[in-house]
Amino acid sequence: MKNLLTRRTIRKYSDQPVSDELLNRLLSEAARTQTMGNLQLYSVVVTRSQEVKEQLAPAHFNQPMATQAPVVLTVCADFNRTSQWARCRQAEPGYDNLLSFMNAATDALLYAQTLCCLFDEEGLGYCYLGTTLYQPQRIIDVLRLPRLVMPVATLTVGWPAEEPPLSDRLPIESFVHEDTYHDYTPQSIDRYYTPKEQLPENQHFVSINQKQTLAQVFTDIRYTRRDNEAMSATLLQALRQQGFIG
Repeated sequence: MKNLLTRRTIRKYSDQPVSDELLNRLLSEAARTQTMGNLQLYSVVVTRSQEVKEQLAPAHFNQPMATQAPVVLTVCADFNRTSQWARCRQAEPGYDNLLSFMNAATDALLYAQTLCCLFDEEGLGYCYLGTTLYQPQRIIDVLRLPRLVMPVATLTVGWPAEEPPLSDRLPIESFVHEDTYHDYTPQSIDRYYTPKEQLPENQHFVSINQKQTLAQVFTDIRYTRRDNEAMSATLLQALRQQGFIG
């Protein structure tokens, strides 16, 4: 059993299967998480089929764990089910808007995080794929997601076949603000980020990317303005197609 202080992202998995019984129990237990209006505005697509994993993989930049994990979970913001329920009960839903997407996405992400905590308790390994919103249309097409259903998170899940080192975290004083938000100064940025920048692994990261600072690796290579703007456009297009914005 693990806890949050020893939580690691697992990208390599053993051949041991994740049983339907175990997975369904955890999926059910996670439903006790917080939810807006007790509506549970999420759905989870469980992918075990290797063929479907291969179809999904390009949306996740073909990261190996997307096809090698025993299970891939796509957590979706879902106002389709609630809207269908409303119509079946002589009620007219009004959830084809941005606010509804934000509410459903919040529900879905809370559910996903609770599920991660349950995986930790069971000793399962998982990797949160931040690529889900980069090319959402491919995921929508492969999983046949209807209107008012939008993928927001992907988890690869299996029994760990590695124990990678813990990744670094910023200190609590860097992100907790008392009473009101206190903006950052160059001095506080130095205080919070210098220890991170001085870690050997991060200095190596800067070196192999031929940059001067760690920040430049993120702004110039990993998360560039050009990529962010391009993927923002595809995200907006997908939200329009799924009916959340006009």
